[in-house]
Amino acid sequence: MKRPERKLVLQSGEEFTGTLFGSKERRVCELVFNTSVVGYQEIISDPSYVGQIVVMTYPLIGNYGITDEDYEAKTSFLGGLIVRECCDTPSNFRYTKTLEEELEERNIPCISGIDTRMLTKIIRRSGRPMAAIVEADMPKEEALALIAATPRPDDLLKRVSCRKRWVTRTSNHLYHVVAIDCGIKNSILRYLKDRGCNVTIVPYNSSPEDIMAFNPDGVLFSNGPVSALEAPGLCTLFQQLKGRIPIFGIGLGMEVIGISYGAKMRSMGCGMHGDHPVREASTGRINIAILNQSWCFDSVEGTDLTPTHFLVPEGCVEGFENTRDMVAGVQFHLEGAPGPQDNVKIFDRFIQMMEERSNA
Repeated sequence: MKRPERKLVLQSGEEFTGTLFGSKERRVCELVFNTSVVGYQEIISDPSYVGQIVVMTYPLIGNYGITDEDYEAKTSFLGGLIVRECCDTPSNFRYTKTLEEELEERNIPCISGIDTRMLTKIIRRSGRPMAAIVEADMPKEEALALIAATPRPDDLLKRVSCRKRWVTRTSNHLYHVVAIDCGIKNSILRYLKDRGCNVTIVPYNSSPEDIMAFNPDGVLFSNGPVSALEAPGLCTLFQQLKGRIPIFGIGLGMEVIGISYGAKMRSMGCGMHGDHPVREASTGRINIAILNQSWCFDSVEGTDLTPTHFLVPEGCVEGFENTRDMVAGVQFHLEGAPGPQDNVKIFDRFIQMMEERSNA
């Protein structure tokens, strides 16, 4: 059976025609690219990509299928997927369904057969442009009008955060962590559980009274799809909790901490999504980290934060801490889902902060 054609139209007028996989729906979303070699399932199910069309730069996607254990969230928020080649005959003893079956089930449109190298170059030049996945025979003018009539969403945190608190437990737990859900990934919860933590996950707009009522040993500000500049409520929440309890931030969570201490963020244009080297300040060791960021801190000078990690070779700050306030954060996905797990040990720093507080 011949597959139907679809095309991707960018707000600047470029058109890319390819083959449809997954949902037949039209989509108008922000366009980003991801350089990860593996982990397309984690990317599809990562809440941080809510409302975005992701271009995979690795040429073959779908070759190991979809497995039940590797989801980062129960619901997918991805707007669409663009690949060079979509493999629908996976070879993997763990797989339970094909990529196309997953895309159809989660209502995600995907276009295969596009020149993703050229598309990535365009995104690098233009930042994060708006784009539309539409029928191949739609006139370009109609697609551009559709893009122009679609505003960038301003409710992304509300979309990805839980509606009410829920709990994940481990046997013989040592600590109780309250995680503020800004789009938290299952892998983060799994690594906390592996370190003896029961975790209570609460909505992003929870009050400090609600959080402290759980009598937690520590608080985690999770990753999420927006910048801290778009989430003033989270910054206020951090200020109300700072110094009272150990706090750890990942991605958006780190940005919230940095902004609250007076550090200045700047836009990274097209952003960084995928594998990238990060240097530990204390050892000089360079690890490979998973980035999903569109903003960065060039420096934290003039604040009470001490840098712990730097992006290589750009030099922007990827991690910091304040030992007096029991606060630390990293911009990258330290649980390495998808990709390398070079930085998993940073979870131990959070555990250490909770231990020091309990022994104080």
